[in-house]
Amino acid sequence: MSLLDRVQQDLTAAMKARDEDRLSALRMIKSALKKHEVDAMKPLTEAAEMQVLKSLAKQRTEAAEAFRAAGRTEQAEKEDAERALIESYLPASASREEMEAAVAEALAETGATTAKQMGQVMKAAQARLQGKTVEGKLLSELVRSKLQ
Repeated sequence: MSLLDRVQQDLTAAMKARDEDRLSALRMIKSALKKHEVDAMKPLTEAAEMQVLKSLAKQRTEAAEAFRAAGRTEQAEKEDAERALIESYLPASASREEMEAAVAEALAETGATTAKQMGQVMKAAQARLQGKTVEGKLLSELVRSKLQ
């Protein structure tokens, strides 16, 4: 079953349960997926769907931080709830240990020793972690620390 079909089923269930907050978030997810599908003029691949969801989750995180900074905790909590719903459709996140192992394997594979070769190591490490959600910032910090 495609992601769009799963979202549609959950949308129908939220309508029947009269869960307005969940319904609103699911409509936003469906809308974003459909928009990217129309923009691409072809059905979205699984990788493209995951990229859309990651983008939506990141937007919710940034919005929640901005609302907290402005003292609007109720709005920040709503954004956090939406982010949690979006993340429920994403694959499991890679743990720090898995990232460290992938970086070590990538370093051994590429033979990189300098910071100039960081791109090669990042690409190899991301390939090893494919299928899992990877926090790029943490991965790049791990690679940078190993290359110094």
